[in-house]
Amino acid sequence: MNDNEERPVTIITGRVWKKKGGKPEGVHVLLVAPDDDSAVRKALDSLAAEGYAEAELDQIGDMDGAPDDEPHLSAYQGALEGEVSIITFDEPI
Repeated sequence: MNDNEERPVTIITGRVWKKKGGKPEGVHVLLVAPDDDSAVRKALDSLAAEGYAEAELDQIGDMDGAPDDEPHLSAYQGALEGEVSIITFDEPI
C-alpha cells in the first residue's frame, strides 16, 4: 500500500473494565492506523483517556467497507475522519 491510498478502518474487539475487578463490558474500537501495533497503542491510549482501568484485547482486523447498522456505522464514519471510536456493550455472562 502506498501513502496515497486510504488505509482501511481497523476494528479491535475485547473487554474493558472501568475499575479493576469490576464488571467487564464488551468493546469494539474502530480507527485508522498505519499498522496493527499503532492501532493497538492508539486504542489503549483512547480507552485510558475515557477512564477504563483495564483492557483485554482479543482480535484485530481490517473492515471490508462500512457496516449497515448503528452504532458501528457512525463509529466507522468517525474512524474515517481520524477519530478513535469506542463502542461498549454488556458482556454476555
